[in-house]
Amino acid sequence: MYKRLSAILFPVATILLIGALVWGYQENQEKNAILIKAENQYQRAFHDLSFHVDKLHRELGNTLAVHTASTGSHRKGLVNVWRITSEAQNEINQLPLTLLPFNKTEEFLSRISKFSYQTAIRDLTKQPLTDGELKNLKELYKSSAEISKNLQEVQNKVISNRLRWMDVETALASQREPRDNTIIDGFKTVDKRVGEYPELDWGPSVSSMYNKRSVKKLGGTPVTEQKIKTEAARFMGTANSNAFKVVENGRGTEWASYTAQLHGNQGETVTLDFTRNGGHLISYVHDRNIGPKAIGTREARAASEKFLQDKGFRDVTPVAYDEYDNIGTFTFVSKQNGVLIYPEKLTVRVGLDNGQVTGMQASDYVYERENREKVSKPKLTPQQARKFLNSEYKEKYHRLALIENEMSEKVLTYEFGGSINGSDYKIFINAETGAEETVEEIRNRGQGTRS
Repeated sequence: MYKRLSAILFPVATILLIGALVWGYQENQEKNAILIKAENQYQRAFHDLSFHVDKLHRELGNTLAVHTASTGSHRKGLVNVWRITSEAQNEINQLPLTLLPFNKTEEFLSRISKFSYQTAIRDLTKQPLTDGELKNLKELYKSSAEISKNLQEVQNKVISNRLRWMDVETALASQREPRDNTIIDGFKTVDKRVGEYPELDWGPSVSSMYNKRSVKKLGGTPVTEQKIKTEAARFMGTANSNAFKVVENGRGTEWASYTAQLHGNQGETVTLDFTRNGGHLISYVHDRNIGPKAIGTREARAASEKFLQDKGFRDVTPVAYDEYDNIGTFTFVSKQNGVLIYPEKLTVRVGLDNGQVTGMQASDYVYERENREKVSKPKLTPQQARKFLNSEYKEKYHRLALIENEMSEKVLTYEFGGSINGSDYKIFINAETGAEETVEEIRNRGQGTRS
């Protein structure tokens, strides 16, 4: 009996063992293949980064080498600088540096990219490079040379010592020191030196992108937690302000704010965020389960408009609509003397199951309204501005709109809504110069929201 059982089990066990070994070998091979592929991608991205930073240095030199009146060469050089910098930024994003301080270098490259792009797209025959901009280019030329040199030093060590990026990724993820931390030390050195570069005058259009909005610029005095409870209860239409739990965020900083929460039935939660200065409501979220779609765009729009009217947000106009996962999102902007103020925008989310508003984001509306600038009168008439449109563009409507252009400047425009080549667009024409500021494609999401 034992011999008979052994005769059966032994071959089966042998087959299972061989199968396990083969499976383990294949798994190990596949794992190694994935690791090799990831390592090759990291190595390629790093070497491309070093190449493009060196190329950026040379392109800046070429741009500075031409005559100051060579606007065509300046434009070509700046476009190349923008393109190369964008490639370098993309390569940084491919490296495992999320846990490594490299933000100063990334911001430095971002500023170069934005500066070169915005300078290149303007009419250099009318607005040639200023002395300050040429001084910037000289500083960037010198700085890029140092960054390139530092990266090449790291690159040479990586090649000569056969260092692996996978070791860096593992070390950063586990916060352990790798056997050779040359790569980490090298990138830390680059970032430290970039942080020590003299601050350049990038101009207001570039600098504004990096100037975070401070709640200190908002009107009103600091409010108390009890005041926030009262405001939250008023917004929700309840008399029980003590039902709200309020916490202060960023205590002692310029970003101080309050969050008020109310827990309801069936696990629903209402969250409201207020600024500490003035107690301005900047967001509202009603977290609940959304059922099957039961209403259309028209009903959802009516619900969002009534909600804003009831909450005191008047003189706003819907300008865009999007729909996802049975939630309709409307974008509203302020309206002043017939002019749409696009920077003063707020969004309202409506559940398409029953038309109940499930959220609102109003931080742009609150900040921009508190810091509103006077809107000038248009120099061009609609008929004059219309001449700058494509002759095949079929206009459906036009209106005045204040927008923020690519130079981060607020400009008065004529918004022309219409269609061409089978698609709908909004084309914004500068109401002073006739320049085409921006073009926005309108994707059909049910019934339009233009009023």
